Order: sequence, then structure tokens, then C-alpha cells
Amino acid sequence: MGTTEQTVTAVRDSLAPVVAGLGLALYDVELHGTGTARTLRVTVEKEGGVDLDAITDVTRAVSPVLDAQPALNGSYLLEVSSPGLERLLRIPAHFAGARGETVSVKFRSDGGTQRVHGVLADSDDRGCVVEGDDGRHDIAYHDITQARTVFDWGAPAPGSRKPTRAAAGRGGGGAKKGTRA
Repeated sequence: MGTTEQTVTAVRDSLAPVVAGLGLALYDVELHGTGTARTLRVTVEKEGGVDLDAITDVTRAVSPVLDAQPALNGSYLLEVSSPGLERLLRIPAHFAGARGETVSVKFRSDGGTQRVHGVLADSDDRGCVVEGDDGRHDIAYHDITQARTVFDWGAPAPGSRKPTRAAAGRGGGGAKKGTRA
């Protein structure tokens, strides 16, 4: 079968045209687990979002392609989904697609592990640039241990009793732990 990376590359190459034929883009392919406990996660996207009908169509279209894929022998559980509001950034194309968005990036540095939260200002085939509150961070992909987009949930709806994150730490408002509001 080869390495997991080779298997994922072969699967990605065989699924991309099938997914594109349905009007969607293949966002990611991941293979986790070993033996009979493997999960093949296929993530698809399109402008305006992906609905349940699209997920069903992709599942039906890719199943026979996967059955014929020699690199993917043995049993596995197929999961097809959209990347969601907060998506993982794993490959250079993910970073390129997230330029201008708020991101959280955990990376190795000379001083240990760091995390930066800010706007993804740029990316190329070697790394990315994040503009955080503490300045500009040029980060090589090989130093990144985790990266994702961050969805801004905004302020609570008018009349909501849930305090904002900033107000929650100030000791005023809201019910105390163990009491009813």
C-alpha cells in the first residue's frame, strides 16, 4: 500500500475530478487509524457552503472510485463533510484560500512552542505571514504544528443573558456559579 502520505495523494488525485464534476472543490483528504479501524475523511467545499444533499451526492459518487483505488486496500470508514466555519489549515493551498481571514497558528520557535492569533496576510509554498497584535510573524510550514481559521461569533443577541467573553471576566453581571438566574 505504501505510506499513508502516498495513499492520501493517490486518493486525492482520483477524487478531485469526481468532486469537481459535482460543482464542488476537494478541500482535503485525511486517512487516520490502522488496520480495520481506519477512517478516510473527505472534505469538500463550494462558494456559499455545502448542504446535506451535496454531501450525499459526493458520498455516492466517490464510493465506486475508492473501491477501485489500488492504493486504498482493506477496510475503512468513509466520512464526507464540509470543512466547517473553523477549518484546519494543513497544506499551502489551504493557507492561500484563507488569506485575509483571522487565524490561530501554533508553531515551534527557538523559545519553544508559540501561538499567534491574527490575520493571515500572505502565504506561499514555503510559509505564511500572520499579522498579530504583537506584530508580524513569518512562519515556515515545517514549523507549524496546528493552524486553523477562527470564526468571529460577534456580540450576543440583544436581550441575551449570556455575557460576552470580555465582560465574563470582569466580575459583574450574570448569575453566580451554583445559583439560578
